[in-house]
Amino acid sequence: MLPAQRQEAILARVRAQGAASAEELSASLGVSVETIRRDLRGLRDQGLLNRVHGGATRPSHRSGEGSFAARSTLNLARKQAIAALAASLVEDRETIVIDTGTTALQLARALPASFRGRVLTNSVLVAAELSDRSDIELLLCGGQIRPGDGACSGAHAEAFFADFYASKAFLGAGGVHPEAGLTDYYPAEAAIRRTITAHSAAAYVLADSSKLGVIAVHRVCALDQLTAVITDDEENPDASATLAAAGVTLLHAAG
Repeated sequence: MLPAQRQEAILARVRAQGAASAEELSASLGVSVETIRRDLRGLRDQGLLNRVHGGATRPSHRSGEGSFAARSTLNLARKQAIAALAASLVEDRETIVIDTGTTALQLARALPASFRGRVLTNSVLVAAELSDRSDIELLLCGGQIRPGDGACSGAHAEAFFADFYASKAFLGAGGVHPEAGLTDYYPAEAAIRRTITAHSAAAYVLADSSKLGVIAVHRVCALDQLTAVITDDEENPDASATLAAAGVTLLHAAG
């Protein structure tokens, strides 16, 4: 098992159980306790779990997220499945918004070659991915760019999205919680998402199951302002059930 695969397995176990000991993980994954401790430290430094004495716990509230490069390799198959389901909802000639984030970038890659329409984005990375698609009218909002993620924000970006009405918006997420709603880590980008949501006929959140039940530090909107959450079936069934009980429409992508 490669280190990235082992770390993904660790995260899956911690998120499914809420907590796991280093000894338990060592036995189930067939590596030394010291290797597990090193993995746990690395995952803690990325903000993906809480390190406690003897093991790790799943955070229900996070003040930050890992780097874009680190997040891009985690749960990749799930993100690709979510992106494929989201892409299947896009109709020809529509105006759509693709937000920032690792799953949003996968959606840009999953848009069918036959799609002819307009894409609005606040992601430099999404824009770069679609820049050679001659059948797509591509508009990048501009503004202040956050290093790593290539996310644009600021007054210029808000004004840009306020001038459009999209058929569908596909939003990234820091967390999706039945009471806290859709949350994010960056206040300027949370404001952009609020504007996008208000100016879209349908708003879909792209969130792999590790983000369900999580509260990031800045609120974007209540869940009743969203059309659906597109997620996976891999883990976190309790959080999925709680969201469904709160009236949230969950679209599950098969892995």
